[in-house]
Amino acid sequence: MFNLFKKKKEEVKINSYLPLKVREVVKETADTVTLYFEQPEPFLEYKPGQFLTLILDFEGKEHRRSYSLCTSPFVDPYPGIAVKRVAGGLFSNFLNEKIFPGKTINMLAPMGNFTSDFHSKNRRHFFLVAGGSGITPIMGILKSVLVNEPKSKVTLLYCSRNEEQIIFNKQLETLSAANPGRLEVIHNLSQPSVTWTGLSGRLTKETIQPLVEKAQKEIDFETKFFICGPDGIMDSTVEVLGQFGVAKANIYRESFYSAAADKAHDAAVSGDTGILTREVTIELEGEEYLITVSPDKTILESGLAQDLNMPYSCQSGLCTACRGKLISGEVKMDEEDGLTENEIAAGYILCCVARPMSSDVRLRIE
Repeated sequence: MFNLFKKKKEEVKINSYLPLKVREVVKETADTVTLYFEQPEPFLEYKPGQFLTLILDFEGKEHRRSYSLCTSPFVDPYPGIAVKRVAGGLFSNFLNEKIFPGKTINMLAPMGNFTSDFHSKNRRHFFLVAGGSGITPIMGILKSVLVNEPKSKVTLLYCSRNEEQIIFNKQLETLSAANPGRLEVIHNLSQPSVTWTGLSGRLTKETIQPLVEKAQKEIDFETKFFICGPDGIMDSTVEVLGQFGVAKANIYRESFYSAAADKAHDAAVSGDTGILTREVTIELEGEEYLITVSPDKTILESGLAQDLNMPYSCQSGLCTACRGKLISGEVKMDEEDGLTENEIAAGYILCCVARPMSSDVRLRIE
């Protein structure tokens, strides 16, 4: 039987908060801090490259933001996230200015598919490309490879604005010195000082091509590519990898922002989509709910507005926290990058960017 109206959030426990206490705040650059958290009991389990979703109240309203873990569970005793200040950023400014050791922050358990399994017998080449704060998940993967796979090696191509903006610069120098022949760090600065002798200017396909070509010639290694940063850097890298015939299964991409989702949201608000108001059935923790989704709202937005405590995090179609399985009907997703091809084929959708296209949409939140 349908619950046609609201159900109090306290009655639905699909979102369980994890309180973590800040242990240390480290200033990485002028606009970036790393927050290290005390280990809870039991220990926080996570995979390198995954992220945490922080939950904070601002002016009485709950807000959520996802931040990648920059630590490795195999190396670092305490989990940590690095946060770069963004102009006008609600969370980033608060975390850079107001957080201190001893402060407890609620968050969701670690999640994300931008990760890898490791084994000491593997002989692999991890080719990592990062831009700006995209280094955060890359750092956890890098350290995990070095400690877990003695026969593997790592190449990091890291793009920053200038020398002062290189996040984790000292850590990278220390790791390079401790792992000669296994870790190569290549910096590319868009606005370097006059004394800089490394790669400079905007990262282009011409810069990437010889590095990828060299990696592809190493037949003794299985090469994995992990990319995280601004869209321009990731798109250029993926295009070059396609030119060299790199299999999609060996390319891992993590994005912090979706231009496609933003564009679709603006179109929906302005009424330019042609989508109709429809009712959607949601199966959530053994209950069924019938919600009304207007053209300017996604399924998640409508569910939250009608007091369903649906899981979510980034609200950009990138993190998969809001994933549901489509049982019937048709939906349009503004962004699909968060899902694998197999997940899409299996009928999974992301509620935060999904809009109903038929009157018989039913989905299950698993």
